[in-house]
Amino acid sequence: MRIIVHGSELAAATAAAALASVGHRVDWYPHPDASWAQLASADWLSGEPFVADELTKSSESGALRIHDAPDLDTQAETDIVWLALAPDQRDAAEQFVDAVAGVQSSPLVVVNNSTFPVGQTEALEALLRHASQVAVVLPDMLEEGRAWQVFTRPTRWLLGCEDDWAADQVRELLRAFNRRAEVFQRMPRRAAELTKLAINGMLATRISYMNEVAGLADSLGVDVEHVRQGMGADTRIGYEYLYPGIGFGGPNFSRDLMRLADVQHQTGRESQLLEQVLDINEGKKETLFRKLWNHFHGKLEGRTVAIWGAAFKPGTTRIDHAPVLTLLRALWAQGVHVRLHDPAALPALRKELGDHPLLSLHEDDPYAACEGADALMLVTEWKCYWNPDWRRLAETLGERLILDGRNIYDPVYVAARGLVYRGIGRRADP
Repeated sequence: MRIIVHGSELAAATAAAALASVGHRVDWYPHPDASWAQLASADWLSGEPFVADELTKSSESGALRIHDAPDLDTQAETDIVWLALAPDQRDAAEQFVDAVAGVQSSPLVVVNNSTFPVGQTEALEALLRHASQVAVVLPDMLEEGRAWQVFTRPTRWLLGCEDDWAADQVRELLRAFNRRAEVFQRMPRRAAELTKLAINGMLATRISYMNEVAGLADSLGVDVEHVRQGMGADTRIGYEYLYPGIGFGGPNFSRDLMRLADVQHQTGRESQLLEQVLDINEGKKETLFRKLWNHFHGKLEGRTVAIWGAAFKPGTTRIDHAPVLTLLRALWAQGVHVRLHDPAALPALRKELGDHPLLSLHEDDPYAACEGADALMLVTEWKCYWNPDWRRLAETLGERLILDGRNIYDPVYVAARGLVYRGIGRRADP
């Protein structure tokens, strides 16, 4: 098939690379706000496993052509237009679809892979010129750090489409990634648009609820891990997204929640539940700060803290809405010096925060960040942090305090090594 991809999101880059890798002829038009020259040097793209390499391979083979500026007048007739734009680029999506429709007379399927307001896919179809030109919605379900695997080995595609011919075209488009089993779940377009938002709303609710339970467990002297296991064993609940922590972040998850809140507001149905979920999440980003405050009885000025992890999740270079940003501001407000290590996200952190007199960044050795520190805060659960040298930490940290924001360590084991452990709803003393 001949395919046009438009957008500068991770979803656009992944789709362009994956579709070209299986024989489709792909023309990729990044959004003007983030040209290919900018994307090629972006840490978040170069750090995404497989995607950048596959883009290079497909470009060299000729299966993929990347265009710096839209010139659709010279574009040959196409089969698919794949839109993967940011939520605030709805006008750009409409302009692009209108431009393609203006030069195309043959059948066409517009695949809306963007998170736009409910009903936007129908608005895009209204810009098309012929009855054989249809717009469908295929919500972006990618996960940063695993985008290539999720796209090429999907567990499901959520397809919003009322037209049988268009549905067959989308199945053919993705046939190379759909050979193990039928992974399409088809429904009306508006239902698919709302389902994507509702899924993230439910996941966020589970996370925030578990964090509230962890706070209660802390107050009652209960190990929240026992509670989590008991809840997860109930088949009506299950274990997924029941891990307490210091809050979620990331560009897509946070934007989707705000989009869901907007949808509810526009229909006149205010959601007290969703507002509470968002408020709880923001509050949880300061959890480690409050634990540090309690441990030192509020006397924090002049102390030094090591932080392991800045990215909003392992496997990404991004810090959008990451808990570390809230944590840093709280620490600096009390005059705390921070020594921070992250294997991938330090360039993004430098760009966001610049130079700060109370911050030093360490790129190579996580233990270097602990030198001269009173305590260690685990913020992002990168695999390189899971099995540290506990003897070295006990010798390095002045107060031998471990604040585990992701509950990845065994409290009893850490305490047996002579360190004070404080997690989310978990604690142990030497």
